[in-house]
Amino acid sequence: MVPRSAISDSEYQVMKIIWAYGAPITTNEIIEKLKQNSAWHPKTIGTLLTRLVKKGALMPEVEGRGFIYTPMIQEAEFLDSEIEIFVDRLYGGKASLLIAHLLEQGNLTVDEMTKLNSILKSKLSK
Repeated sequence: MVPRSAISDSEYQVMKIIWAYGAPITTNEIIEKLKQNSAWHPKTIGTLLTRLVKKGALMPEVEGRGFIYTPMIQEAEFLDSEIEIFVDRLYGGKASLLIAHLLEQGNLTVDEMTKLNSILKSKLSK
C-alpha cells in the first residue's frame, strides 16, 4: 500500500494515464499518452515511473527491452485516501465542515446542490 500523500502531483499525472488505460501499459505507451498533454522528456517520465515503483504504486514487468506497468493501487482507493488527508488537515476530519464551507461559499451550481441533497436524503433514509 502506498503511504498517505506519498504520490506527488507529477506522479499522479502518470498514474491517471495508467488508470485510464485500464490494463497493464508499456513505458512507450505511457510516454506517448503523456506527450499529448505535457512537455516532459521521456527520461523525466522514466524517473517518475521508477519513483512510483519504489513507492509500491506500480508493479513493473520486463517485456523485451522495456517494462509493462500494472497499478498496485486503484484510482478510487487513492482518491479516497487523498480526500481523507484533505478533510483531516483542513477540517479536523469533519466532512460536514467541508460541505458547509462549499455551500456557504456559493460556488456550487443548483445541479450540484440538488445532487448533494439527493445523496443526503438517501443516506438519511437508510
